[in-house]
Amino acid sequence: MTHNPSASPAYGDLSLVATAVEEVARLAGGIAARAFRSTLHVMRKADGSPVTDADRAAERAAREWIETRFPHDGILGEEFGAARPEAARQWIIDPIDGTKTFVHGVPLYGTLVAVASGERILAGCIHVPSLDETVVAARGLGCWWNGTRAAVSTVEAIEAATVLTTDARFGSDAIQRASWDRLASRAGMARTWGDCYGYLLVATGRAEVMLDGRLGTWDAAAVQVAIEEAGGVFTDWRGVATAFGGSAIATNAVLAAEVRSILGARRPAGHDAAH
Repeated sequence: MTHNPSASPAYGDLSLVATAVEEVARLAGGIAARAFRSTLHVMRKADGSPVTDADRAAERAAREWIETRFPHDGILGEEFGAARPEAARQWIIDPIDGTKTFVHGVPLYGTLVAVASGERILAGCIHVPSLDETVVAARGLGCWWNGTRAAVSTVEAIEAATVLTTDARFGSDAIQRASWDRLASRAGMARTWGDCYGYLLVATGRAEVMLDGRLGTWDAAAVQVAIEEAGGVFTDWRGVATAFGGSAIATNAVLAAEVRSILGARRPAGHDAAH
């Protein structure tokens, strides 16, 4: 698909929206990739998490691209916050998802870009530049992995499933940590291939479960539409299909209810417990 930068795509023209989010993600991801495994200026945010000059440069470039082409749209970015939050359409950006991974020279970081109308995510892109993997999805148009249609796995047994999380310690949340331990003890394989790469693995059928006890909207927006358009189930820990819930559980379809039962999370609407 090609994008005409002089025209703002209509809400219904989601193929153009998908092309646009991919273009922004590749732009920002390219800046991150050029800084990867170089000398970085690492700072600390108020919450103690790291941020680098590459995070900020990548988000600035993404915001400038959006401001030039879609000046009436809102923007929510991890590093520079909200612009025009009252706008009907919002771009949601995480310039480097997995900054700790990025700082340590591990290639499992990515750039996330999504477009939302209210709380409905219209399209999203997960771009992992150092692995040359890109997933793009739009409502009703499917999920595409490096140009090929992507689909979640059909694994039906937890004992055969690969389950993932970003950090198995879950901060100070003992309940979530115990929930993860229950799931991991039953799974065929448990790994911490985390941040956006874990969700990319679920969307492309190479893992069955990815979860985070806490995450921001910029972490969740692009991956929600990718998981759902690949045929999977994405909810917060309350079982609500939202990128705005502050937590995430992504699964293939057949394991959706069972995984949430093991975790003690609410079952997603429309999915039976038995398969």
